[in-house]
Amino acid sequence: MASLQTLSKSFPGWVFFCCCCCLPLLLTSSLPLKGTSAAHHACRLRKINFQQPYIRNRTYTLAKMVHASDKDTDNRLIGQQLFVNIRENNRCYLMKRVVEFIVKDVLFTEVKNQYPYVEEVAQFLASLTSELSSCQFSGKREHIEKNLEQMKNKMEQLGENGKTKAIGELDLLFDYMENACTDAPKKGGNKKKN
Repeated sequence: MASLQTLSKSFPGWVFFCCCCCLPLLLTSSLPLKGTSAAHHACRLRKINFQQPYIRNRTYTLAKMVHASDKDTDNRLIGQQLFVNIRENNRCYLMKRVVEFIVKDVLFTEVKNQYPYVEEVAQFLASLTSELSSCQFSGKREHIEKNLEQMKNKMEQLGENGKTKAIGELDLLFDYMENACTDAPKKGGNKKKN
């Protein structure tokens, strides 16, 4: 106690106290690790978002119902082809962009009145993209844009059935979003890919 009083009376004592006690606390705080960025941390969702039985059931039921009326079995909008040349740490950003497109250009159009649960599912997906609003890509963007454009073009080529197919694949979209945005990124592997 006496030594603490002595330290408090002198400026060098306070400097010593701060360097020995406060600096280690600052260094061990939850700052981003070396080699990671704040944008990467913004590209994570809590697993609990996808573990809600109610919304999972609504999404899968809607997809199954609409998928039954999809006569095109040759094409797929949501699948592994979206991830061609996309680095693991950019997959969540890509899925955020895909979901934004599906919500805006498919679910929040005239189809929202055609099928049950569309509005609930659309609001849920929109809330996920809102949580990912700070999620940014790292590296070059060209592969992300190319893959997204290919999906949009395929949907446009399918005409009205393109929207039907997109809704029929909401279960896949749900799963891909969950996998890309909640799992810890895997190390190694994808070299020189975007």
